[in-house]
Parts: sequence; C-alpha cells; structure tokens
Amino acid sequence: MALNGLVSFKGFNDTSFFDRYKFQIKSIQQGDYIRLFTAGFLHVDVNHLIFNLFTFYFFSDVIVQLLGPVALVIIYVVSLFFGSYFGLFIHKNEPYYSAVGASGAVTGVLYAAIYLMPEMRLGILFIPIPLPAYVVGLGYMIYTIYGMKKRTGNIGHSAHFGGAISGLLMAIVYVPSQLTVNPIAAICLLAPLVFMGVLLYKDSFE
Repeated sequence: MALNGLVSFKGFNDTSFFDRYKFQIKSIQQGDYIRLFTAGFLHVDVNHLIFNLFTFYFFSDVIVQLLGPVALVIIYVVSLFFGSYFGLFIHKNEPYYSAVGASGAVTGVLYAAIYLMPEMRLGILFIPIPLPAYVVGLGYMIYTIYGMKKRTGNIGHSAHFGGAISGLLMAIVYVPSQLTVNPIAAICLLAPLVFMGVLLYKDSFE
C-alpha cells in the first residue's frame, strides 16, 4: 500500500515519470517489459488510488490469515503480471492503448479471498441484501467480459479479468481441497474462465 502511494504521488506530480512507466502496448512490444509491473503502481488520480487500496485492505487480510503474508505477496505480484499480460494480449493490435492502476493485482487478491471464503457476504449498490461472495464474483466477471467485448467505460477490463483469474488459480494451487468443500462456488468462479476461452477460440477463427 505504501509503495502504491509513493509511486502514484510521484506520477501525479511528474508527467514524464508517469509516461515513462505506464502500461503502453507499443512500448512493451518494443521491449520495455518493465511497464508490465510499474504500471500497476501508478494511478490516474487520488480517487483511483484510494479505491484500489481500500479494496486491497479489506480482502488481503483473508489471505494473510489463511495462507500467510508471503502467499499474499506472491498472489499480488502474479496477479499484477498476468493482469498486465492479458491486457497486452487483448489489445496487442492497439499500439497506443495505455493504462495504469493496481486493479489487476487487487482483483487477484479479491478473487483469491472469495475462493478461500466463498460464503462471506458482500454488499452491492442498489441490492439491499448482501450476497454470497462467489455470486458477486460471478456477476463481476460477467460484467468484465461484457466490458471487454463492448469496450465500456475508461476501465481496464482485461487487466481485471487476467488478475482475477490469476489470483483464483493461485488460491486453488494453495488450497485445492476448497474445490470440493464448496463445488458450486468453485464452478461459479471458474465458469468465466471457460467462457472466455471459448470466446477467444471463436474470435481466432473470425
């Protein structure tokens, strides 16, 4: 959280620093791979930073309590990388596509926490009754896939999807037994991965 804050505020006050380390397709394709990581510590503004850190703060403790702090760091870093890498894959033909934010890493932490504690209740705007976390997770992934296909909003949907799936798969590696403890939750969380695979396979032939 401190590293995100320090790097982000440096970017807020230094445009050249921000541009040098943000996620940008063309630069990464030319070999500037450090952007796959550094972009995850930059943010557009204070609200963007606070929202990501707020989400991380509330869900990271689930991983620390059940898997330990080292696992949290590993899940965070892996989700950050694969969130960026999936964004690179999805937008590979858009050389000037750019993005910043810890959303990929944070979404990975969120989905790892949901996998580990699928029955915890989460509230959603406009829905007065908190829902099981795995239901919220499924709904958000459906929205994310829709956002990728329709290019809705100024949101890095691809990074969110890549990060979420990475965090989920890492949690499965750590605690595979959870798949049988709550199979319905596991199916709900893994279904978007299968669906995305089908979409990518279909798109490859169009």
